[in-house]
Amino acid sequence: MRIGVVLSQTPGYSETFFNSKIKGLQENGMEVRIYCQSKKEGFKLCPAIESPKVSRNPILQAWYFLKEFSILLLHLPVLLRYIKLERNEGIGMIQIFKKTYLNAHLLKAKVDWLHFGFATMALGSETVAKAIGAKMAVSFRGFDINVYPIKHPECYKNLWKHVDKVHSISQYLLHKAISLGLSVESPFAIITPAVQLDALPMPKTITTSSESIKIVTIARLTWIKGLDVAIAAMGILKEKGINFTYYIIGEGDQNYTERYKFMVYELGLKEEVVFCGKLSHKETLEHLTTADLYVQPSLNEGFCNAVLEAQAMGKLIIASNVGGLPENIVDGKTGWLFENLSSESLTQQIETVLALSEADKKTISQNTQKRIIEEFNIEKQQKEFIEFYTL
Repeated sequence: MRIGVVLSQTPGYSETFFNSKIKGLQENGMEVRIYCQSKKEGFKLCPAIESPKVSRNPILQAWYFLKEFSILLLHLPVLLRYIKLERNEGIGMIQIFKKTYLNAHLLKAKVDWLHFGFATMALGSETVAKAIGAKMAVSFRGFDINVYPIKHPECYKNLWKHVDKVHSISQYLLHKAISLGLSVESPFAIITPAVQLDALPMPKTITTSSESIKIVTIARLTWIKGLDVAIAAMGILKEKGINFTYYIIGEGDQNYTERYKFMVYELGLKEEVVFCGKLSHKETLEHLTTADLYVQPSLNEGFCNAVLEAQAMGKLIIASNVGGLPENIVDGKTGWLFENLSSESLTQQIETVLALSEADKKTISQNTQKRIIEEFNIEKQQKEFIEFYTL
């Protein structure tokens, strides 16, 4: 069986979701190819076919067009099917010409499944799979379902008509996609992210009785991550006399970065809140290793890999009760959920966790790691992806 995976670029070393999926498929005799806009240097896991180039130089672009369409003539039956499918969707010939060029690398593909790694990647390519005689699959992640459709209503109208099977990283995202128009009869599979357990550093003993508590959040500095909720909670903690340092790992839009930093200044938290910026995966895990608490204050999440890795390291985790986070954490057993948008609720939950006995903290830590090992391991994920394409 031949699987074509469509991504914006080849996955990096630390992107275990795609790398482990590809390895698992290959180990079970499947041929995998990535179709992408750019290829990272050193990527050798499987063949990677890049999309046609786009240039502002009209002469160079004309050459690119001529080259691609000359090759596409060798795939004339596919090309004619694609044009017919697009015409049936009411697309004009000029637009079809542009879309044919942009999808040229996919129209030349010989695969059994064409799997778009993100729903947004399928936009503009909805009929390609039918044109090349393949089945079409698409994956849902947080941005695809929680954010993009807000600015682009009915953006997936054509996608829902042509997709053969959907993959979601959480039940929440699947149900949200149905609310956005996906048929309830669409075949689907819930395959969560997994953790490369042997690649994680050994966590230090869970103790939150030190003079200064280390709290960590890993998130992009954007509105949906709810960092203002967490920062406000830190202000309340300081007023209560709790000694802590709050590390925010990640970068983001300059406007939000400035807003959060100004909020820290206004609340008098310049000594307590540290903006670490973007760190490597290794540096991030080193920070996480020494954390006493991990906080995920997001306004919404499809699932959240950072929370998964923090659990794998046995950390005490507090997250908002939204999106896929209640599927990620078993409230009161492997972590705690707080009321979304409520700094007071987050503060109360932090105080509750800090007040636990060391024995209770250890129990939660052990429960967390046990569940990750049993339910979110790479081997389980690989098996589920094989079943996705074969059942």
